[in-house]
Amino acid sequence: MIIAIDGNAGCGKSTVAKIIAEKLGFYLLNSGNFYRAVTYLHLALGRDPEDKELCVKTADEADIRIIDGAFFLQGKEITDRELHDPSIDLWSSKISVIREVRESVNRRLRAVAENLDLVCEGRDMTTVVFPNAEFKFFFTASPEVRAERRHLQFPDTPYETILSDIIKRDKIDIEKPYGGLKKAEDAVVIDTTYLTISEVCGRVLAEINART
Repeated sequence: MIIAIDGNAGCGKSTVAKIIAEKLGFYLLNSGNFYRAVTYLHLALGRDPEDKELCVKTADEADIRIIDGAFFLQGKEITDRELHDPSIDLWSSKISVIREVRESVNRRLRAVAENLDLVCEGRDMTTVVFPNAEFKFFFTASPEVRAERRHLQFPDTPYETILSDIIKRDKIDIEKPYGGLKKAEDAVVIDTTYLTISEVCGRVLAEINART
C-alpha cells in the first residue's frame, strides 16, 4: 500500500508523513530529500547549479541510500538539518525543474517502493511518481504561517527572507514544466494553516480507516 502526500513547502508534510509511517509501521520515503541530496552534492563538488548538463550528471552519480532509517549520500550519513538548509531548499527547487534529474530520481523512488507498504511525500508523488497510490493527500497552508514555522527551525535567518524564499519557491514549484506542484483529482485536500500536527494526522488516519 502506498500513501502519498503532496503540497507546498512548510505545510507539515514531512512531520505528518513520519508520524503516519510510525503509527502504521510503514516505510517512510521522503522524495524531497533525494533532490536536496543531489543539490547538496552538486554544490559540494563546486559545480554550477545553473548548468543543466552538470546537474543531470550529478543526479546520475549521486549514491543515495536509506540504511536503518538514516540517509546516506556517497557513503556518508547526512543529517536532516543539512538537507533543509535554506540555500539547499532554494537551489533544489531549481535543479528539480530539470526533467532528466526528476526522471533519474523517480526511478530510484519507484525501486525503493517495490514490495513495500510506504508513506511518501513531496511535490508530485500523487501525480507523477505514484499516480496509482491507494491514498492521496494534498496539504496547503498560507505562506506567512509556513514562514513562521521555518523561522522557528532557522531563527538566525530573518523571517522576511524566509517568507520571500517560500513565495519564490512556490512559484518555481507550480511552474515546473514536468512534475510541477498540482493537486491530483482524487487527492484529499487538507489546509494545515490553523491545524496542529496532531489534528492533521488525525484527519489523515480517519480517511485511511474509513476506506480500509
